[in-house]
Order: sequence, then C-alpha cells, then structure tokens
Amino acid sequence: MLTQTVFRSEDLPVADRFDAWCEIMGRLHAPMKMTSEFAADFRAHLRCIPLGEATVYSTTFQQTTFRRTPRLISQCDPEAYRLSVLLSGDGGTVWDGYEAAHRPLDFHIVSTSLPFEVWSGRLPATIVGVEIPRAALPLPCGRADPAVGRQVSGREGVGALLTQFLTHVAADAGSYRPDDAPRLGTVLTDLVAALFAHTLVAEPLLPPEDHRRTLLLRIQRFIHHSLAEYDLTPSRVAAAMHLSRSYLHRLFQQEGITVAGYIRRLRLEAARRDLADPAQYGIPVHAIAARWGYPRAADFTRAFRATYGMPPIEYRRDGVRRQPC
Repeated sequence: MLTQTVFRSEDLPVADRFDAWCEIMGRLHAPMKMTSEFAADFRAHLRCIPLGEATVYSTTFQQTTFRRTPRLISQCDPEAYRLSVLLSGDGGTVWDGYEAAHRPLDFHIVSTSLPFEVWSGRLPATIVGVEIPRAALPLPCGRADPAVGRQVSGREGVGALLTQFLTHVAADAGSYRPDDAPRLGTVLTDLVAALFAHTLVAEPLLPPEDHRRTLLLRIQRFIHHSLAEYDLTPSRVAAAMHLSRSYLHRLFQQEGITVAGYIRRLRLEAARRDLADPAQYGIPVHAIAARWGYPRAADFTRAFRATYGMPPIEYRRDGVRRQPC
C-alpha cells in the first residue's frame, strides 16, 4: 500500500475539529486563514498520498473559505502549484482582482506564491487534486504562473487523463507498493507539465453561461456574508453588485427562486441551526432571530412556522427532548 496521511474530523472531539482541520491543511499545503460557518461542528475527510515530489490528495469538507495572504506568503512559501478537480459541490476562486466559479470536473489552479481566496458553497465539496513544487516541473521557472486562476477542463484531452490518474490513485492506493510511488510520481509530474503546456498554448474563451454562473456565485456569496444585516434587500444586493434589479431577478429566476426567497431561506436555515445547538440554549429566541436579520420577533415566528411547521420555541423545545441523556 502507498504511504498515506488520513484525517477524519469525526475521530476528534467536536470542539477540536475545525482547528485540527486548519492545522493539517496549513501543514500539508501552506499556511492559510480559514473560516467556516460550520466551525462549531466541522466535518471533513482528507487523504494525502505522496508520490515522489508530488502529493495526491482527496478530500470532502463542509463550507470553508481559504485565504492565502501576502503576509502568509512572506512567512512561509513552499513554492508549489495546487491543481484541484471539483467532483461535487460548488465554489470559486478569487485572485488578482478576478473571480471564477468552479464547475464539476474542471481544474482550478492556485500557487502558494500568489495571494488567493478559495471558497466552497453550502453543500459539502468533494475534491481530488495534486500539489507539486514549481521546481519539480520540467518547465522554465515561472512559465506555469500564467495558468494560475484559469479554468482548465478535466473532461477531455490531457485534463481528462490527469483527472483519471488522480481519482484512480486516490481510490485504489492499496493496489500499489510503496516502491511504486517514485515511478507514479514521474508519470504524475509529466501529466501536470503537459496540462500546463496545453493550457498556455491555447486558452478557450469563457462561455457566456460560465460568466453567468460566476456572477451568480458572487451574488450568493455577498448575500451569505450579509445575512445579519437588517437592510439586506434585493435592491441593496443589486446596488452592491452594480446590476439592475430586473437583471438580478432574472439570474435567480433561472435557478427557480426569487432573491428575497433565497435570503429568507438562508436566514431561516442559520436560525434553525442555532436553535438546535445545545450550546446556545441560553440565548433567547428573539436574540437568535435578530442575529440573522429578523429584528421583529413576530416576523421571525411567522416565517419560521411557515417553513418548518412549528414556531421556533416549540422547535427548540423538541430539540431539547431529543438530546441524549
């Protein structure tokens, strides 16, 4: 079996899970600032398999934002590229003033030497990828840097070959012997170099649908970070994103939901999660409602009952009864 490092958050006490996830990600990749709305009870699995100088990894994790800042880069830089394929979930990358959405079976590429922000959506994300030192690639120094941030297809050509290699090794590490690792690493390095070379020779233009999806993810991300603000309305969202209200509504209509409905759903989900949290039983219901953008308790109770079939006080009371002795 190939040598592996395995992390499972469920193996740790609830209070230690997110900190342990941050520590292992910083140690195996590079120091990052990480935040998650699920930090209080974080769920993540990670497997890292060293192959020569490169490392294959597969991971499933709850919503997380990863930030690599100039200060962190100055403190520690392994000078490596990280190529990740999103298998399920969604997210995006921000770098050098640009933002791109992550589509399933597309590679997104970051460099530990350049600032970036990577974020995943509310549903758990599953990713497989490779981290490889810049010096290990048979390319001139810095030649691959222009590929950072670009979306590269993992469905066809060299990208598909690399995706198949990564997913197979990650899923079937037990079929190989430890002395296979250097040879597999050579194959992996050549595939990564070929993908970079192919990408830099010809980059396809981003289709209009990708622009729409990227914009929608940016809007959803803005809403998510503004939920606690009472004045979060479709008009404010449109103004913040420099869009007309009519265009904003059309974007959400294509997703089968209204802007106001999306805001309401996120707020109620967050409040429901807090009401079910035993650590927050001492916080009044009206305070939780206000925390998530409902300054009027009556409005919150009405919306909560309409969505979950019972008032928030009853929902919390039932949660207490369900708690194990």
